[in-house]
Amino acid sequence: MARRRKQLPETPEPASIETLSHDGRGIARRDGKTTFIDNALPGEEVMFKFTYMRRKFDEGKAVEIVTASPDRVTPPCEHSTLCGGCSLQHMSPAVQVARKEAVLREQLQHFGGLEPEEWLPPLTGPVTGYRSKARLGVKYVEAKGETLVGFREKRNSFIAQLRTCEVLIPDVGHRLSELRTLMHSLESRSRIPQIELAAGDDDVALIIRHLDPLPEADQQALVGFCQNLGWHCYLQPGNESTVHRVWPEDGEQRLYYSHPSAGVELAFHPTDFTQVNAEINRKMVPLALDLLDISPEHTVLDLFCGLGNFTIPAAKRAGKVVGVEVSQAMVERGYENARRNGLENLEFHAWDLSQDVSGQAWARQAYDRILIDPPRTGALEMVKLMPRLGASRIVYVSCNPATLARDAGELMALGYRLKAAGVMDMFPHTTHVESIAVFEKAKKK
Repeated sequence: MARRRKQLPETPEPASIETLSHDGRGIARRDGKTTFIDNALPGEEVMFKFTYMRRKFDEGKAVEIVTASPDRVTPPCEHSTLCGGCSLQHMSPAVQVARKEAVLREQLQHFGGLEPEEWLPPLTGPVTGYRSKARLGVKYVEAKGETLVGFREKRNSFIAQLRTCEVLIPDVGHRLSELRTLMHSLESRSRIPQIELAAGDDDVALIIRHLDPLPEADQQALVGFCQNLGWHCYLQPGNESTVHRVWPEDGEQRLYYSHPSAGVELAFHPTDFTQVNAEINRKMVPLALDLLDISPEHTVLDLFCGLGNFTIPAAKRAGKVVGVEVSQAMVERGYENARRNGLENLEFHAWDLSQDVSGQAWARQAYDRILIDPPRTGALEMVKLMPRLGASRIVYVSCNPATLARDAGELMALGYRLKAAGVMDMFPHTTHVESIAVFEKAKKK
């Protein structure tokens, strides 16, 4: 027999917020029990309603701020308390960045008491209109006779009904109501679960995921919508390999973004991995290359190189750059971007960097500089090989401060010193912490 869910109190209750959880909720302790409360900041007195009650902890949502924190601001988005895309819009952006710095400090301290010799100034950019890649859910609700387009709601799987999104690039974020009207007008609206957005410097692409073949009228409606806005329109009837463009009908199926600091332009397919925050990316790449301190006589290794986001700009400074990425498609994209920018001092290799690399020719070479930009799991297997690869300086770009700290401890044990570290606000209004660290081979006394 299924256990009946506990009846939640309907009357709001008071709570004093002591600190913030890793996912951006206020933490209160009431009668010896921890309660996680959305839309609440440390130091605040709030009235909240329970959203879930468990044996060891409860969850809730602040419905009234009795005493506000000085860090509280008016959220830029009208849907901030409903939509799960952001968790900290009610916190000052400057305080958000300071909190991310604190998380990085805590993680470095936790893994061996590490402290960089220098803390880099935080890399910041626009806090709205910054997101150029996203997946939006689509849901036709027959009982209500409406179609929802948006991100998931906080703490559940329902699609939030959004009129606008202030973190998406305005071309898309301010047209969600138009997208919703379009989706609702389609005969196949109940069989379209997702819209994926990808944007370059000049163009926007939408990828429409559909579970059944689209009627001709539906396809024409989608094409017409994108055509009127000058967007690229792609359809996805199956897995990612089935993505194909239906508008424009001819021409190169690429979007582009530039790195003005290096004078290069990179092409990508809408399904390729690219950084979601173009402004931070334009600042992050030259920062990383400056920290690497590359000279024309240097050979540089770029691990987890993707389509060449760091590799291509690095080749403008170095004698030779070697990029390694698990995906053969990304290797081909790397060479495509090298040709596009007239660069011949690069080579790309496809290999799973969590596996043994001893049989790989590129792993038997010596390098002057190494850049590492791994997934959330980090790069422990590759970090252990750093002494063999010989680089005197390493720059590590991280999307997870815990694995960065773990790998930093390994590098320190291998004879490197943590010269500098800092955060980059790649995802404003979220608890995601992007960071960068530079390691230098310790000189023998």
